[in-house]
Amino acid sequence: MVNESAYASSIDLLKRASTPTGFVAAVQEHDNYRRIWTRDGTINSLAAILSEDEALAGTARATMQTIFSNQHKSGFMPSNVSPSGGVSYGGTVGRADNPSWAVIGLCQYALYRNDLQFARQYQKNVEACFSVMDAWEFNGKHLMYVPQSGDWADEYIQHGYVLFNQLLRVWALRLAAKVFGNTAWLEKSGKITDVIRVNFWNNQDAKNLYAPNLSHQLEHAPMDFWFLGFNPSRIYSQFDLQANTLALLLGIGNSKQDQTLAELIRGLFMQQQNLLPSFFPTIQYGDADMAELQNNYAYSFRNIPGEFHNGGLWSVWNGWLAAALCTIEETGLAVQLTEKIAAANSLNNNEFNECLHGVSGKPIGVPHCAWSAGGYLVAAAYLEGKRLFI
Repeated sequence: MVNESAYASSIDLLKRASTPTGFVAAVQEHDNYRRIWTRDGTINSLAAILSEDEALAGTARATMQTIFSNQHKSGFMPSNVSPSGGVSYGGTVGRADNPSWAVIGLCQYALYRNDLQFARQYQKNVEACFSVMDAWEFNGKHLMYVPQSGDWADEYIQHGYVLFNQLLRVWALRLAAKVFGNTAWLEKSGKITDVIRVNFWNNQDAKNLYAPNLSHQLEHAPMDFWFLGFNPSRIYSQFDLQANTLALLLGIGNSKQDQTLAELIRGLFMQQQNLLPSFFPTIQYGDADMAELQNNYAYSFRNIPGEFHNGGLWSVWNGWLAAALCTIEETGLAVQLTEKIAAANSLNNNEFNECLHGVSGKPIGVPHCAWSAGGYLVAAAYLEGKRLFI
């Protein structure tokens, strides 16, 4: 089921992205990509752990050390760290997903490598990660309020109670409870999960909604997938591939919800005949959301319809989707999707581009992007029966 050539070239790219201080996001300098990013570094570390390659496992360990050694005194984690030591904690805003990614990476390494002592030396850091996320609830009601540009889709439109970030926090709390024996963290993960189940799937008869405004917003909300998120003025109608993937992987839904979601994903895959877009439908010129989208960029506007976050196709997230599909016995679809990831990464002589155009399928992002290889390795590992700790 695994393409040996694609697997070997993916391992090779991660080795080229390895430095003494951890995995860099891309092997060449482009903007800030040749740095150790908390998010990218953790995802590549999880791929490395699953690969069981000893050299890559060493880079994963170094990545964790670099990330936690540069934690801000307030508890939030760096956006990225340069090999020379410079630290960024974000651009216009910080990264609300990074404390969770850091804890997930540390605990997965400790559990998979049977090295709990390594994690325990960072116990105070982990406590600080959870403390700052508790503060980001602002109201003690178990959901973090995420600023715009506060996670991986940092040039997209979402802000508020963004599901992707809530799910990462659940995962981090579960893992940390296992590593550190802290039952309070497990209880907190359960409380967040309960709130997610009530408020992020359209059940207009649901009781105990998070806020009164949701009761009328649900009238026009999607019915067959987990919401991207909501805030005081809206529920986002776009399908968020990343959040729905995590919901499957973490077992958030019941069997009926999983089946409904799998049918939606299968239909989209048959329509696309390629990787799935990270967010769809694509925001078009003339749509109400385009004005906001056009103003949110750092260096140049990349969210042209069909590109980047706005309908672009990302190998990394499709790799995680393939892994999640394996957990709900959708292995056939996972195999097909993994084959498309291998084909995408092989374009332009194994360029491993960051993303592809949503319509043409042509590479349009940063080349030799390490987490495109990481996404393939995660998918391949799950097809081989390997699993991360959930």
